[in-house]
Amino acid sequence: MLGLLGILTVLPFLYIIGNSFATEAEITERSFFLIPKVFSFSAYEYIFSSSTIFRSIGVSVFITVAGTLVNLFFTLTMAYPLSRSDFWGRSVLMNMVIFSMLFGGGMIPTYLVIRGLGLLDSYWALMLPGAISAFNLIVVKNFFQQMPPGLEEAARIDGCSDLGVLWRIVLPLSKPVIATFALFYAVGHWNNFFSALLYISDSDKWPLQVMLRQIVLLSQASVGDMANMDPNFVQPPEQSIKMAVIVVGTIPILLVYPFLQKHFAKGVMLGSIKG
Repeated sequence: MLGLLGILTVLPFLYIIGNSFATEAEITERSFFLIPKVFSFSAYEYIFSSSTIFRSIGVSVFITVAGTLVNLFFTLTMAYPLSRSDFWGRSVLMNMVIFSMLFGGGMIPTYLVIRGLGLLDSYWALMLPGAISAFNLIVVKNFFQQMPPGLEEAARIDGCSDLGVLWRIVLPLSKPVIATFALFYAVGHWNNFFSALLYISDSDKWPLQVMLRQIVLLSQASVGDMANMDPNFVQPPEQSIKMAVIVVGTIPILLVYPFLQKHFAKGVMLGSIKG
């Protein structure tokens, strides 16, 4: 049963990869195939013939890396004091965190705040509004609470301050949960296109996912530059271009997962045992 579910999960992606290498004749003749009879790299040659995709990939990588660092910084530095039973105002702050999970300001008030802060057309508009996920914060806080209090007491006897305990004791022992939520945040930033659509009007600052939307949903397949191609080059079918862009937009984030996989399951389980 699990094998069947695995196949059903992978099948759409194999279909997209197969179509990205197909010729126009094969796409016209066959309605469904995973492996094309004739492999053609023309769709990839076309989308990489201009700087548009490279620029969009660079923007997406920057937003993903910088946004994930911002998320981890604010999440970890807020979760640690909330995990301490002697932290003044802890219950009030926790109630505010839970309230934010249940009630949100909505899209229009958020847009007005972003505009009022002068963050339109800025990458900060994509990072700061979601700097802390309330759910992730609670799981990380629970993980910190499960640490033996004797570790912190020993560190304090050795002269560590609160920040010293966090940096030298807590964070090195929290690699599984940090790796897990780094992956969660990174995938969120990589796949996020709606915020960029709302707050970024300069097309030169669009991340890859917005370019992908323009090509797949709006059929704007002019991502390549025929002027840079060989005179005999025939523009690939629109279907292949769409599939090739989807593959390019998916592969980078998939490559991150194997490096964090060993921490993934452990990090989620450790942080979710206690409420």
